[in-house]
Amino acid sequence: MRSVLSVKKLTVLLVLPLALAACDTFGKKKKDPIPGERISVLALEKQLEPDPDLASLQVELPRPAVNQNWPQASGVPAHVMEHPALSDSLKEAWQADVGEGASRYAEVLAGPVVADGVVYAKDSKSQVTAFRAADGKQQWQVDVAPEDNDGQAWGGGISYDGGKLFVTTGYGQVVALNAADGKEAWRTNLGIPMREAPTIADGHVLVVDVDNEIFALNEATGEKQWTYAGIPETAELAGGSSPAVENGTVVVPFSSGELVALRIENGRTVWQDSLAATRRFDAISTLADIHGRPVIDRGRVIAVSHSGRVASIDLRTGERAWEQEVGGTYTPWVAGDFIYLLSTGGEVICLTRADGRVRWLTQLDQWEDMEDKSGPIHWAGPILAGDRLIVVASNGQAWSLSPYTGKALGRIDLPEGSFLSPVVADNTLYLMTNDGQLTALR
Repeated sequence: MRSVLSVKKLTVLLVLPLALAACDTFGKKKKDPIPGERISVLALEKQLEPDPDLASLQVELPRPAVNQNWPQASGVPAHVMEHPALSDSLKEAWQADVGEGASRYAEVLAGPVVADGVVYAKDSKSQVTAFRAADGKQQWQVDVAPEDNDGQAWGGGISYDGGKLFVTTGYGQVVALNAADGKEAWRTNLGIPMREAPTIADGHVLVVDVDNEIFALNEATGEKQWTYAGIPETAELAGGSSPAVENGTVVVPFSSGELVALRIENGRTVWQDSLAATRRFDAISTLADIHGRPVIDRGRVIAVSHSGRVASIDLRTGERAWEQEVGGTYTPWVAGDFIYLLSTGGEVICLTRADGRVRWLTQLDQWEDMEDKSGPIHWAGPILAGDRLIVVASNGQAWSLSPYTGKALGRIDLPEGSFLSPVVADNTLYLMTNDGQLTALR
């Protein structure tokens, strides 16, 4: 999701750069510069490089397999989709208008979900639409904003399970809709805007609000089952991350950098960790937000924070297997013995799942004009599908890279830029762009 600052907490970060800039002169006379070579403190940060000892390691992946559905954020509650099938040559099958796109007051933060031949999408506000996957024909459309809403609210997302669509909103509400016709089944008001899409597992609807509190609701009735409060954070990235679930354990990411494992039946704490980096030199990089969704794969939790740390953690004990000094805001993609990650510096990185070493690294363009460093490009992804990695950009491009070497394979031009990772279902790639358009490629 787009790494823009939450409107609610923007002023905090606007003040910080000014305060830092004033540190050298506030209350003191300006002094002559001390002679000698000057090295940026940012250059002191560890730079990732491919591990030379892995140069001969062959990247092997599971064979592509057709997935009919993509019902939740990152596909399934554990956030592991392995290797979906996708055709080599993609063409636009259809395009549909979801509703409001990005504006000065709102962002497109929710990716689509796909279930039983229907694609569901939410616009930048509170409108939810169902489209037939075959041809994009609209099936129904509803606005889930409360009748007494007092203005614009954005955030949240959608997930599907058991014939219902579950919607979280910036109005602090969770709404269950009948997937067949969009009629409301239940509505629960939690009072605080939701960060991201809910995770549905074991009869629970799990949602995280902007105040770093997770709520477990009864999937059938919307009744509150339990809550857990994380450490409050005064500044965070817009949007957020959904909990991951496997074998009765909920792994909850918070904007404070906290990563907490809870039992799904009662919210009891299993273990706690923090991915907040301790050595950062500017206001933005100190944001510890775990913005990408944590992944649970074969007893390991893979998670990355914005401030510069990715770690592999034992799901049962909370013990770290390894960590790397790299930051990211998108969900790591795990397939076989490898992890693919998009860094905050625009690098697509292939890590070994066993020990986190770098097999290869590809730097993506960060500027429209590289020479003048103007027109910044923001990337989203990656996803693995059809034997290639796919990343999308704010400048309206989608690139495919080899998952084996990192080399560029091709490019598709989109009608508009996107800050959301694509989704794949039934050999179709779905892209939600900033103008509120949903495009299907197959």
